Amino acid sequence: MHLLLPEARLPFQWELQRQGQGMYRLVIQNAGERIAVEDVAVTSDSIHIRMPLFESEFHGALVGDTLMHGLWRNPLKGDDYTIPFEAHAGAGTRFPHQSAAHASSFTGNWQVRFSPGTADAYNAVGAFQSAPDGSVEGTFMTETGDYRYLAGSANGDSLWLSCFDGTHAFLFGAALRGDSLHGRFWSGKHWQEPWVAVRNNAYHLRNPDSLTFLRQGHERIEFRFPDTEGREHSPQDSAYAGKPLLVQIMGTWCPNCLDESILLREMHERFGPQGLRVLAIAFEKQNDPQRAVEGLVRYKESLGIPYPILYGGRASKEEASAALPFLDRLISYPTCIFIDRQGRVRRIRTGFYGPGTGKHYEDYKRQLVEYLNQLVSAS
Repeated sequence: MHLLLPEARLPFQWELQRQGQGMYRLVIQNAGERIAVEDVAVTSDSIHIRMPLFESEFHGALVGDTLMHGLWRNPLKGDDYTIPFEAHAGAGTRFPHQSAAHASSFTGNWQVRFSPGTADAYNAVGAFQSAPDGSVEGTFMTETGDYRYLAGSANGDSLWLSCFDGTHAFLFGAALRGDSLHGRFWSGKHWQEPWVAVRNNAYHLRNPDSLTFLRQGHERIEFRFPDTEGREHSPQDSAYAGKPLLVQIMGTWCPNCLDESILLREMHERFGPQGLRVLAIAFEKQNDPQRAVEGLVRYKESLGIPYPILYGGRASKEEASAALPFLDRLISYPTCIFIDRQGRVRRIRTGFYGPGTGKHYEDYKRQLVEYLNQLVSAS
């Protein structure tokens, strides 16, 4: 499967499975991630695929038994945001040229600079692992989150990685020059930028707990937003009084938020009997509030979220910051606020490193369990 970008081809792998007479299921593969897509309609010469959670769709034509082509539409990027695609049947590697000879040259942690030398420059950590067959997996971690499950291959001095999760379509290419990587990053058809990296296993980004704070003059957080059934919630309500509370600022369009939501669901199930409560505040890209809330309902049901998801408004950092005036600034979706039984803010974590980061995710999950044990145990 390839998305046909203006200057590149973005590959990813999927498997179309027949479930019965006229029924199909699609499974998209990204490194260790498998995305099951149940909304698949196939006729004699066409196919329509609607991605779960995110609102993107594939509309394609079938040519014989081995070729499919059409358009991928992602309304969250704009009503007219489409990218052509083509898919060929048959097993194969993600990228056509894959060699084991130099794959190990990319294994390890890299100190990365995106858009170097510009006002938009930002830092990241690249973490890659190679396999004996020349395949490479890994991700990039920034101070606002990670690029999730990237899969690809090495070929000589070249590295290629890609990911498609229903809303994000990422392609990374780079060449190894001496001890440095020089590459380019494409995000769909709307954004591309250069990046450079040097191997540095000791490099770390700033602590995610050190980036967002309460605004001066605010000791507690105050808000009131409606949930998906129209009931309003506030941290000052009796349902949350005297209980430790996590407040997640998120959006259903945000894959890092998806990863954090799954973890918060697990933490709610584990610590809920000890009093832990969770509230999510969603800022959505839909201009129509009714459609935004309908999306929240689908998200909540699909993930089995047991706690309220509140509608905060449109997904701009400026509007979200205005709706949450107690924060000095909103840097990232998601942002998670940890509140003790007395209603005091104990911690604010910016961004999220999900399971695609491997050890980084497992370390955070272990630390989170330890922290929540302390939070629910404190009087």
